[in-house]
Amino acid sequence: MEKRRLGKTDMNVTVLGFGGSEIGYENASQKTVDELLNSALDAGLNVIDTAECYEGSEESIGRAVSHRRGEFFLFTKCGHPHGMESGANWSADSILQSIERSLRRLKTDRLDIVHLHSCSEAVLRKGEAITALQTAREHGYTRYIGYSGDSHAARYAVECGAFDTLQTSINIADQEAIELTLPLAREKQMGVIANRPIANAAWKTGHKPIEGYHHTYWERLRKLNYEFLRHSNLGKTIGIALRFTLSVPGVHTAIVGTTKPERWRENAKLLEAGPLSDAEFQPIRQRWEEFAPRTWIGQI
Repeated sequence: MEKRRLGKTDMNVTVLGFGGSEIGYENASQKTVDELLNSALDAGLNVIDTAECYEGSEESIGRAVSHRRGEFFLFTKCGHPHGMESGANWSADSILQSIERSLRRLKTDRLDIVHLHSCSEAVLRKGEAITALQTAREHGYTRYIGYSGDSHAARYAVECGAFDTLQTSINIADQEAIELTLPLAREKQMGVIANRPIANAAWKTGHKPIEGYHHTYWERLRKLNYEFLRHSNLGKTIGIALRFTLSVPGVHTAIVGTTKPERWRENAKLLEAGPLSDAEFQPIRQRWEEFAPRTWIGQI
């Protein structure tokens, strides 16, 4: 699998990374997580991303692959110690306690990146949360620090110069970052980790998804009406969507979550075709520029 240097860090990351939200929120069995992650590592994938609020994800990952810690880069996020729906806590004490808890859950003595998880620009400007991450780095809890979020908060996170990496939404239905944040992130040599790189495959059933989390992308894709999404082969359309994200200048790795061991293998195979050609990439960008209103900001 292709690897790219993650900005100015010393990490050469695979272009496809594993995202840990689904295994938490969908309550995947430990047996499933064991198979999923060990088979991914066996095939060369070397990025695992999770968060404290992904309901058991950190614990499952720790049990599954902590014995192989030297084979992958491990990222987590902080700021929602009691779950995403229970509100955030951006105090320094809470952030440091959260990171210490993540280390225990993941059965490791050091993380590769800790990201602030979708805090506002106002929180970033206050400075306490950033200082807490810097303290965690000084304590050796993490090698690098980053910001995970979108839109103008992400822009400020890039501008302020405090972070090594940016994790942000980039896909066929979410392209604000391509102009708002990525050019400056490239200039500052930040590592860029793409969230939701296949737009949750919101088109896959042909009708509005039951899960409300997918409705925004479903509605956007109906308006964008990409020609390639009219193709009846779902694998082909997912492949184009994933390759689009990884063809965006400045993107180093794309995080895909799944609870199905066969799914990540399928996605890895789709990437064998390499980046999109200019003839494939530009029409997707042009449709966005023509039809996307300014209210279509990055989705958290």
